[in-house]
Amino acid sequence: MKKVLSVLMLVAAMMFATNANAQIKFGLKGGLDVTNMSLSNDVFDASNKTGFFVGPMVKVTIPVVGLSFDAAALYDQKEAKVSVNDAETTMTQKSLNIPVNVRYGFGLSSLANVFVFAGPQWGINVGDKNFKWNDNSSYSLKKSNFSVNVGLGVTLLSHLQLSANYNIACGKTADVTWQETSEKIVNGNSKNNSWQIALGYWF
Repeated sequence: MKKVLSVLMLVAAMMFATNANAQIKFGLKGGLDVTNMSLSNDVFDASNKTGFFVGPMVKVTIPVVGLSFDAAALYDQKEAKVSVNDAETTMTQKSLNIPVNVRYGFGLSSLANVFVFAGPQWGINVGDKNFKWNDNSSYSLKKSNFSVNVGLGVTLLSHLQLSANYNIACGKTADVTWQETSEKIVNGNSKNNSWQIALGYWF
């Protein structure tokens, strides 16, 4: 966590260095996500694809009307029940996600500011990587992943933030192997995209 916070501080310092009039805010946010697991639909069935995330965030506002940047270090835990051939396993993905977004906002009044945002996200798996149905069937998460966020939100009273976004995986999230018959083992993969809703507070 110390390394991640150091990275966030470095990002903030670099953006601040671009203009002495930049403003930096720190905060916390947390929320819920629902994952869309793109598996082999004729073989797999996934349910209860819910999770949560929480962590610190930083925002840098530059003297260009409406433009700012934000970054965060989020502990993210997703869980899903995945079944194949009447066998079921629970997949729990624990990761440390670092999103960095470009934001553009506009005020509705002195009390509210609406913004849209987009940017890359880096994820590092910090939990179990392998889940099995049997000796020849497994769901193996990648050690790291890269994705992109696109979303919108609103800031109320300059402190309270509500946002919603779609996280799009760039590449496969997991390698999947299953035993289709006693003599046939099939290899595949999973690509996990997520809808996320977050509540945050700027200090």
